[in-house]
Amino acid sequence: MLKIIRTDTPEEEKWILQGHLIGLWVSELRRIWKKTHRTDGKLKCIVDLNEVASIDKKGEMLLRSMSKEGAQFIATGIYIKHVLQQRCTR
Repeated sequence: MLKIIRTDTPEEEKWILQGHLIGLWVSELRRIWKKTHRTDGKLKCIVDLNEVASIDKKGEMLLRSMSKEGAQFIATGIYIKHVLQQRCTR
């Protein structure tokens, strides 16, 4: 399961993900991202991954794509930080 919480302010778009970024949940996040992500170059986009427990290869690919579209990730856990450093932000 993946819970997606999205908030907007005039300065920032924030996404909080909780659970597992795997399987069908990757497709769901991709669908919501494409539908609602604001591409204003002046707007910060923060994706909080602190409560994500696991990420599969498709999830890594989606995070890489989100990064290329300007998303900045917050992660404090060793596993998620490792995934981001090794696979998602290159």
